[in-house]
Amino acid sequence: MYTLFGSERSGSAAIEMALGLCGADFRRVAASSWNEGVGQDELKRLNPLMQVPTLVAPGNAVLTESAAILTHLALEFPQSGLLSGDSLERAQQLRALAYITTNCYATIGLIDYPERWLPGADQQQLDRLVAGATGKLHSQWEVFSDVFHNPVAWHPEAPGAVEILASVVSQWSGAREHLRVCRPEWYASLEEVDRHPRIALVLERHGW
Repeated sequence: MYTLFGSERSGSAAIEMALGLCGADFRRVAASSWNEGVGQDELKRLNPLMQVPTLVAPGNAVLTESAAILTHLALEFPQSGLLSGDSLERAQQLRALAYITTNCYATIGLIDYPERWLPGADQQQLDRLVAGATGKLHSQWEVFSDVFHNPVAWHPEAPGAVEILASVVSQWSGAREHLRVCRPEWYASLEEVDRHPRIALVLERHGW
Protein backbone atom coordinates (compact mmCIF):
# COMPACT_ATOMS: atom_id res chain seq x y z
CA MET A 1 0.00 0.00 0.00
CA TYR A 2 1.12 3.54 -0.77
CA THR A 3 1.07 6.35 1.80
CA LEU A 4 0.43 9.85 0.49
CA PHE A 5 1.32 12.87 2.62
CA GLY A 6 -0.57 15.94 1.56
CA SER A 7 -3.00 18.71 2.32
CA GLU A 8 -6.30 19.98 0.99
CA ARG A 9 -6.08 21.99 -2.24
CA SER A 10 -2.39 21.18 -2.60
CA GLY A 11 -0.37 19.36 -5.24
CA SER A 12 -1.09 16.08 -3.50
CA ALA A 13 -4.43 16.13 -5.34
CA ALA A 14 -2.61 15.26 -8.56
CA ILE A 15 -1.07 12.18 -6.97
CA GLU A 16 -4.46 11.12 -5.58
CA MET A 17 -5.80 11.27 -9.13
CA ALA A 18 -2.90 9.26 -10.48
CA LEU A 19 -3.20 6.58 -7.82
CA GLY A 20 -6.88 6.31 -8.66
CA LEU A 21 -6.13 5.81 -12.34
CA CYS A 22 -3.56 3.18 -11.38
CA GLY A 23 -6.07 1.35 -9.20
CA ALA A 24 -3.49 1.40 -6.40
CA ASP A 25 -4.35 1.05 -2.73
CA PHE A 26 -3.22 4.04 -0.69
CA ARG A 27 -3.88 5.91 2.51
CA ARG A 28 -3.78 9.65 2.98
CA VAL A 29 -1.92 11.37 5.81
CA ALA A 30 -2.82 15.02 6.42
CA ALA A 31 0.52 16.79 6.68
CA SER A 32 2.24 19.91 5.39
CA SER A 33 4.73 22.55 6.45
CA TRP A 34 1.95 25.06 7.09
CA ASN A 35 -0.52 22.93 9.08
CA GLU A 36 0.44 21.48 12.42
CA GLY A 37 -0.77 17.95 13.04
CA VAL A 38 0.19 14.43 13.92
CA GLY A 39 1.58 13.78 10.43
CA GLN A 40 3.91 16.78 10.39
CA ASP A 41 6.77 15.16 12.31
CA GLU A 42 6.64 12.04 10.15
CA LEU A 43 6.62 14.14 6.99
CA LYS A 44 9.70 16.07 8.18
CA ARG A 45 11.51 12.81 8.88
CA LEU A 46 10.76 11.52 5.39
CA ASN A 47 11.26 14.80 3.54
CA PRO A 48 13.30 17.49 5.34
CA LEU A 49 11.88 20.16 3.00
CA MET A 50 8.39 19.14 4.20
CA GLN A 51 7.05 19.38 0.67
CA VAL A 52 3.78 17.82 -0.34
CA PRO A 53 3.08 15.60 -2.06
CA THR A 54 5.41 13.07 -0.53
CA LEU A 55 4.64 9.46 -1.41
CA VAL A 56 5.90 6.36 0.37
CA ALA A 57 5.79 3.36 -1.94
CA PRO A 58 5.55 -0.30 -0.90
CA GLY A 59 8.96 -1.25 0.45
CA ASN A 60 9.27 2.20 2.09
CA ALA A 61 10.81 4.01 -0.89
CA VAL A 62 10.22 7.74 -0.43
CA LEU A 63 9.20 9.70 -3.52
CA THR A 64 9.05 13.50 -3.78
CA GLU A 65 8.59 16.00 -6.63
CA SER A 66 5.30 15.67 -8.47
CA ALA A 67 6.78 14.96 -11.91
CA ALA A 68 9.02 12.24 -10.48
CA ILE A 69 6.13 10.64 -8.59
CA LEU A 70 3.88 10.65 -11.66
CA THR A 71 6.63 9.20 -13.84
CA HIS A 72 7.34 6.46 -11.28
CA LEU A 73 3.66 5.52 -11.09
CA ALA A 74 3.44 5.47 -14.89
CA LEU A 75 6.32 2.99 -15.01
CA GLU A 76 4.90 0.86 -12.21
CA PHE A 77 1.39 0.81 -13.73
CA PRO A 78 1.83 0.99 -17.52
CA GLN A 79 -1.83 0.07 -18.03
CA SER A 80 -2.88 3.28 -16.26
CA GLY A 81 -2.19 5.45 -19.28
CA LEU A 82 -0.31 8.03 -17.20
CA LEU A 83 2.35 8.06 -19.91
CA SER A 84 2.00 6.92 -23.49
CA GLY A 85 3.52 3.72 -24.79
CA ASP A 86 4.45 5.60 -27.95
CA SER A 87 8.00 7.01 -27.81
CA LEU A 88 7.17 10.31 -29.54
CA GLU A 89 4.15 11.02 -27.37
CA ARG A 90 5.96 10.00 -24.19
CA ALA A 91 8.87 12.32 -24.97
CA GLN A 92 6.50 15.30 -25.26
CA GLN A 93 4.62 14.27 -22.12
CA LEU A 94 7.85 14.16 -20.12
CA ARG A 95 8.76 17.55 -21.51
CA ALA A 96 5.35 18.92 -20.49
CA LEU A 97 5.66 17.52 -16.96
CA ALA A 98 9.06 19.14 -16.55
CA TYR A 99 7.69 22.41 -17.93
CA ILE A 100 4.85 22.57 -15.41
CA THR A 101 7.04 21.80 -12.41
CA THR A 102 9.96 24.06 -13.28
CA ASN A 103 7.99 27.03 -14.60
CA CYS A 104 4.42 27.11 -13.28
CA TYR A 105 4.72 25.20 -10.00
CA ALA A 106 7.93 26.99 -9.00
CA THR A 107 6.47 30.44 -9.69
CA ILE A 108 3.52 29.76 -7.41
CA GLY A 109 5.97 29.51 -4.51
CA LEU A 110 6.94 33.14 -5.14
CA ILE A 111 3.30 34.20 -5.17
CA ASP A 112 2.28 32.34 -2.03
CA TYR A 113 5.38 33.07 0.05
CA PRO A 114 7.03 36.29 -1.21
CA GLU A 115 8.60 36.93 2.19
CA ARG A 116 10.77 33.85 1.72
CA TRP A 117 12.36 35.46 -1.35
CA LEU A 118 12.55 39.03 -0.03
CA PRO A 119 13.20 38.72 3.72
CA GLY A 120 12.87 42.05 5.46
CA ALA A 121 10.96 43.65 2.57
CA ASP A 122 8.07 46.00 3.23
CA GLN A 123 4.53 45.23 2.09
CA GLN A 124 4.81 47.37 -1.04
CA GLN A 125 7.86 45.43 -2.18
CA LEU A 126 6.17 42.12 -1.45
CA ASP A 127 3.09 43.18 -3.38
CA ARG A 128 5.23 44.13 -6.39
CA LEU A 129 6.93 40.73 -6.30
CA VAL A 130 3.57 38.94 -6.14
CA ALA A 131 2.16 41.03 -9.01
CA GLY A 132 5.20 40.37 -11.18
CA ALA A 133 5.28 36.67 -10.42
CA THR A 134 1.55 36.35 -11.11
CA GLY A 135 1.93 37.99 -14.50
CA LYS A 136 4.85 35.70 -15.28
CA LEU A 137 2.87 32.63 -14.21
CA HIS A 138 -0.01 33.51 -16.47
CA SER A 139 2.30 34.05 -19.44
CA GLN A 140 3.94 30.68 -18.73
CA TRP A 141 0.55 28.98 -18.94
CA GLU A 142 -0.06 30.75 -22.25
CA VAL A 143 3.19 29.29 -23.57
CA PHE A 144 2.22 25.85 -22.27
CA SER A 145 -1.03 26.05 -24.19
CA ASP A 146 0.74 27.17 -27.36
CA VAL A 147 3.35 24.40 -27.18
CA PHE A 148 1.54 21.40 -25.71
CA HIS A 149 -2.14 21.75 -26.66
CA ASN A 150 -1.83 19.32 -29.54
CA PRO A 151 -2.78 15.68 -30.29
CA VAL A 152 0.71 14.42 -29.44
CA ALA A 153 1.15 15.78 -25.93
CA TRP A 154 -2.39 16.48 -24.72
CA HIS A 155 -5.26 13.97 -24.33
CA PRO A 156 -8.20 15.41 -22.36
CA GLU A 157 -10.48 12.52 -23.34
CA ALA A 158 -8.15 10.06 -21.57
CA PRO A 159 -6.22 12.06 -18.97
CA GLY A 160 -2.73 10.98 -17.99
CA ALA A 161 0.07 12.51 -15.96
CA VAL A 162 0.29 15.76 -17.93
CA GLU A 163 -3.44 16.46 -17.89
CA ILE A 164 -3.67 15.60 -14.19
CA LEU A 165 -0.85 17.93 -13.17
CA ALA A 166 -2.12 20.74 -15.38
CA SER A 167 -5.63 20.34 -13.96
CA VAL A 168 -4.37 20.81 -10.41
CA VAL A 169 -1.63 23.41 -10.82
CA SER A 170 -3.79 25.64 -13.01
CA GLN A 171 -6.29 25.92 -10.15
CA TRP A 172 -3.98 28.36 -8.35
CA SER A 173 -3.19 32.07 -8.56
CA GLY A 174 -5.92 33.03 -10.99
CA ALA A 175 -4.55 30.93 -13.84
CA ARG A 176 -7.91 29.46 -14.88
CA GLU A 177 -9.56 32.88 -15.03
CA HIS A 178 -6.70 34.19 -17.15
CA LEU A 179 -6.79 31.22 -19.52
CA ARG A 180 -10.55 31.47 -19.95
CA VAL A 181 -9.97 34.86 -21.59
CA CYS A 182 -6.57 34.39 -23.27
CA ARG A 183 -6.65 30.73 -24.30
CA PRO A 184 -10.35 29.77 -24.39
CA GLU A 185 -9.88 26.56 -26.39
CA TRP A 186 -7.33 25.17 -23.98
CA TYR A 187 -9.41 26.39 -21.03
CA ALA A 188 -12.34 24.33 -22.39
CA SER A 189 -10.01 21.36 -22.76
CA LEU A 190 -8.93 21.70 -19.12
CA GLU A 191 -12.57 21.65 -18.09
CA GLU A 192 -12.98 18.42 -20.07
CA VAL A 193 -10.13 16.93 -18.03
CA ASP A 194 -11.82 18.10 -14.83
CA ARG A 195 -14.99 16.21 -15.73
CA HIS A 196 -13.27 12.82 -15.93
CA PRO A 197 -14.84 10.74 -13.11
CA ARG A 198 -11.57 9.95 -11.31
CA ILE A 199 -10.42 13.55 -11.51
CA ALA A 200 -13.75 15.14 -10.68
CA LEU A 201 -13.97 13.04 -7.52
CA VAL A 202 -10.66 14.36 -6.20
CA LEU A 203 -11.34 17.94 -7.25
CA GLU A 204 -14.61 17.84 -5.37
CA ARG A 205 -12.94 16.40 -2.27
CA HIS A 206 -10.44 19.24 -2.32
CA GLY A 207 -13.14 21.87 -2.71
CA TRP A 208 -12.40 22.94 -6.30
